[in-house]
Amino acid sequence: MTNDKGVEWRIKVEDGPWKRAGISCSMWTFITSFYFKLCKFVKKAWDIGVNDPRKFIHCVKVGLALAVVSLFYYLKPLYDGVGKNAMWAVMTVIVVFEYTAGATIYKSINRICGTTLAGLLALGVQWVASRAGAEWEPVIVGASLFLLASAVTFSRFIPTIKARFDYGALIFILTFSLVSVSGYRIDELFTLANQRISTIIIGTSLCIIVSTTIRPVWAGQELYVLVTGNLDKLADSLEGCVAQYFEAQTSSEDSNKNLMGYKCVLNSKATEESQANLARWEPTHGRFNFCHPWKQYLKIGATMRRCAFCIDALFGCINSENKTSNDIKKIMSITSMKVGINSTNVLKELAITIKNMRKSNKLDLLVMEMNNAAQELQNLLKSYPNTQNNPKEASLGEAKIEIPIMEIIQVGTIVSLLSEIVTRVEDIVKEVEELSNLAKFKEPKTKCDKSKQHSMDSKISPEQQNDEEVIIKTLQMV
Repeated sequence: MTNDKGVEWRIKVEDGPWKRAGISCSMWTFITSFYFKLCKFVKKAWDIGVNDPRKFIHCVKVGLALAVVSLFYYLKPLYDGVGKNAMWAVMTVIVVFEYTAGATIYKSINRICGTTLAGLLALGVQWVASRAGAEWEPVIVGASLFLLASAVTFSRFIPTIKARFDYGALIFILTFSLVSVSGYRIDELFTLANQRISTIIIGTSLCIIVSTTIRPVWAGQELYVLVTGNLDKLADSLEGCVAQYFEAQTSSEDSNKNLMGYKCVLNSKATEESQANLARWEPTHGRFNFCHPWKQYLKIGATMRRCAFCIDALFGCINSENKTSNDIKKIMSITSMKVGINSTNVLKELAITIKNMRKSNKLDLLVMEMNNAAQELQNLLKSYPNTQNNPKEASLGEAKIEIPIMEIIQVGTIVSLLSEIVTRVEDIVKEVEELSNLAKFKEPKTKCDKSKQHSMDSKISPEQQNDEEVIIKTLQMV
């Protein structure tokens, strides 16, 4: 700072003890906060692995596959066989190895087929282009690249191709582009293509072997447990919803969780479609043959979602601000509870049928009881005005009609929804029966079959039983 006489003033601020203490406190706060966040993250990661140990095993399998395939780079005899393209085997393992065996097989086969087909076509195009002369060679290569890349990209919009060969189409475009463009400057194109295809086959084969032999996680098993678990959740939600309305039960945390189980059914479409698509690539495992009708599980899931939508509407109606009188609830409660319980019994019996892969000998009786209860409920609703002594029986005009209608408007909606749920449950029964026919479920068990139950259960390996328990536990935590 300078005054009028030209004297210059300078102010020097020294760091005092308070400023140093503030900086130390801020650093200590940052370190402490980072430490607690790190501990929280580690605990959450540990809980994920403890709740589903298969995730830990999957990590070990990926590390094992990478360690084995890296030997092609470290060992000279193996390296001489594939050359610098040994890195493609490592990249293949990283890209292809997935959590379920079905996903690994799907990506492996798509990668092999896409790479092989694209490599052969690229070699053919390059051979034709080289015979056309130096002037036409880049034109032919560029035109073929444009046409094939455009056509294959369009094929990815076709639902069938996208569902089963989308990854293969992507690999085809990548491989054809690399080989055709590289071939314009590389003389030994055939050797390059051969080495890359060989390393990819090595990497995919290793992934399939490790994924299917060391504690495999089958996509079909995941789908099977998901569908049966959704049937149980649907049954619990329906039973709890009706009981909460007509019996005015106090809800706890567990009951609310069971009551909202139908939402898991509503949100399971994408998972079911993905698992069904991957399950079709898997070999025979456990109780599932290679041609097991996985598509039928999608139909069962679709009918369950339609039923879940009705339960959602029923839940919204029950929580509506418009309440009906307690008198009419008492009149309708017994029959409505009967419909809910019978529908729940049917859904649980269907879950047992799929779990045991054995046709039920009492399903027809349960369906008949459900339909009879639904018809009884409808008849009771129609005859409701005559079931009570109306003090305004002698009144004339609209007053005699409006009073009963206003009293039963909510319960009438609930009865209609219960009747619709019964219809949707019947649709689920039809789809499960179709599954039992396609999958050739065993015939209903007789008295003499009970003595053979232990020997039949022993056909399921302990590892598969443990996997089912882990899947069920994981689904219950969702």
